[in-house]
Amino acid sequence: MDTGSGPGSRLYSTLWGTALPTRGASGNSRIRHPDHLRIQLGAVGLILVTPKQIRELETMTSVIDSSTTTSQLIIDPIAGYIGAEVSGIQIADGVDDATAQALRDALFEYKVLFFRDQPIDHGQQVEFTRVFGPVTDAHPLGYTDKSPAGHPEILEVDSRTYAKRGGARRYSYANFWHQDVTALINPPAVTALRAELVPEIGGDTTWADLAAAYENLPASLQQFLEGLYAENRFGGRTPRWTSNSEAQSLTADANIVSEHPVVRVHPVTGKKLIYVNPGFTSRIIGLSPGQSDRILDLLFAEITNPAYTVRIAWTPDSIGVWDNRATIHQAPADLDHLDVVRVLHRTTVEGDIPVGVDGQKSRSISGDPFLARR
Repeated sequence: MDTGSGPGSRLYSTLWGTALPTRGASGNSRIRHPDHLRIQLGAVGLILVTPKQIRELETMTSVIDSSTTTSQLIIDPIAGYIGAEVSGIQIADGVDDATAQALRDALFEYKVLFFRDQPIDHGQQVEFTRVFGPVTDAHPLGYTDKSPAGHPEILEVDSRTYAKRGGARRYSYANFWHQDVTALINPPAVTALRAELVPEIGGDTTWADLAAAYENLPASLQQFLEGLYAENRFGGRTPRWTSNSEAQSLTADANIVSEHPVVRVHPVTGKKLIYVNPGFTSRIIGLSPGQSDRILDLLFAEITNPAYTVRIAWTPDSIGVWDNRATIHQAPADLDHLDVVRVLHRTTVEGDIPVGVDGQKSRSISGDPFLARR
């Protein structure tokens, strides 16, 4: 029976619908929290078990014939607050309902999931992304003419074509901290990115945990932020593209602007999240420009604190999936001086309209919701 690796790893038996404790080389159980274990029991949901119950569960798992457990997920946390690597699955073989639920649960807990050695094609990526919800087209600004033939859901992140789109040589669509398209009234809920060609060095992506950033603020600052709303538009406070670039033309024509709560409540976990980002947030509503800038500077520094981050190196056929509601990410900026190729493929899941602590929803100033094809 495969037992996983790394401290805190958990093995999901999708036949039993249960997260089983894993064992290290010494035979001792390795559990993320010393006093309890979180277990997924299908429709029953998450429960907590005592150390005695853990020992009983270990005894039970020792007699399970590994030949009967046809699908096992191993979830290995890879940073202190955020991120986990997933093994024990071949996405090309399809994902059954129990495995899909386990993956969704893991995503909401760890916020970023990373899969290695997953040779799949464009159609399989789209199908895998549907595990997390309805899949949208590539981008609200269009770009479907640059999607692979027959797959308008895929946005190609290709260093060979980005010079035209961004107005300068670059290896990603946005090599600054951002969430995906928070100018929308319903920003994508989940993003998946698959690596096809990557350089041997460099080109890593970094994510940060917005829930951890909020939870570590002083209570007085939390309370102050919970009543604020912020404007989100392409470029945020600073234009990111040259005036003659295709990207600048598309963003101007689209005129997509929304006002989101500065503190958002996650629709699944109920956690409070700092919901601003340098890529799209332009100002805080109701404050002077100077006041808004100082508060945004503070929040941008908090949400990009290295303590809340995970950095992952891409390899060919690796896949990253992240909760776009609960994370901020930064694409690489260390390749522009190198003559290398970097090609990845992005898909996104239709998002919901953010809700603040006060129960009020975001407001659309201009632009339509970005919905999956029905």
